[in-house]
Amino acid sequence: MKQSLRSSTRQGSRRRAWAAAAAVAVGVMTLGALTLTPPSTSDSGSAASPDSATSADAAARPDAVQRALNALVRDDKMPAALASVKDRKGRARTYTAGVGDLATGSKVPRDGQVRIGSNTKAFTAVVVLQLVGEGKIDLDAHVDTYLPGLVRGEGIDGRRITVRQLLQHTSGLPEYGIHLDDDEIRNRYFEPRELLDLALKHKADAAPGKTWGYSNTNYVLAGLIVQKVTGRPLAEEMDRRIIKRIGLRHTYFPATGEMTIRKPHPRGYHRSPADGPLRDFTKMDPSAGWAAGQLISTNSDLNRFFTALLAGRLLPAAQLAEMRTTVPAGTSGLRYGLGLTSRPLSCGGVYWGHGGDIAGYETRGGVTDDGRAANVAVTSIPTDKEAAQHVNDAVDKALCG
Repeated sequence: MKQSLRSSTRQGSRRRAWAAAAAVAVGVMTLGALTLTPPSTSDSGSAASPDSATSADAAARPDAVQRALNALVRDDKMPAALASVKDRKGRARTYTAGVGDLATGSKVPRDGQVRIGSNTKAFTAVVVLQLVGEGKIDLDAHVDTYLPGLVRGEGIDGRRITVRQLLQHTSGLPEYGIHLDDDEIRNRYFEPRELLDLALKHKADAAPGKTWGYSNTNYVLAGLIVQKVTGRPLAEEMDRRIIKRIGLRHTYFPATGEMTIRKPHPRGYHRSPADGPLRDFTKMDPSAGWAAGQLISTNSDLNRFFTALLAGRLLPAAQLAEMRTTVPAGTSGLRYGLGLTSRPLSCGGVYWGHGGDIAGYETRGGVTDDGRAANVAVTSIPTDKEAAQHVNDAVDKALCG
């Protein structure tokens, strides 16, 4: 399954940093093994930054989350790992491991900003569902209702694809990200229509409604529908309806041409080809992600967002219920709703979130119905199955600890 626009080794050796490769369910990636060993953090020298306990105590007695982050750096060769965890009583702790800059060895900023990739889809879905609640969008209306004549291609017809199918990834629309290379996605600005046009050059993956298949193209179309219905830019609607509404002080949609990260952040690294050296990919134009993957945020802001969402602070009950109505997405127990996933926990129950990959960063996490929240970020997309699973395991430890 595909998590976001990300690296892939499909179609020969060409690297596609934003290609939609499998990762939502099990974090499986077959891009080769990491070879660079960044400075490691031992269990006895943890970089935990708890809000409710002293850093000295955490260093002396690293908990399961800190040990998991340390292992991501030491064993899986992540340059850095960050986490934010909130328990049922609302007590929060932040954690770091590794280094924020491989060149200088600088510390990882506490709760630093990162590119959150496909977590952006949850934000886009919320805006769409708010408009559904306002009677401006019908989930079961066809795309042509809002964008007449726009979606046409081989096996593709916007008169047969519904808004629900876009948000649920059951439209059968092809992925555009696999047709972009590193240099393009790093340096080029893309208009949303360019991304859609790139996808429409290729035949449908399946008939609408027949199967689940992750495609960033779905969310580019969802963003275009938002703009058509509201008459305003998607970024403005997202900021007004979500970011400012619930006080996400470190979350923003980068402006046109904005290639840097505004506030303290660990640097993000990307490997291309799979057995090559890590390259600093912090500075990049994220427009190839747009409604599917452009946002920048922090672990704690993601916890706040998903907590507010599940608590009903962003959507009416009827639309939240639609968002939480899921279909199977693979074999690991992951299920996909409308821009929202559920994943089983080792301690029982599930957690709700999304996750995201973008060249330089991977984020995983979510919240439980009883108020627990956790999000983990690493500063390079894992390039093997085990490392990818270890990021998910760190989230599980945080929520089950």
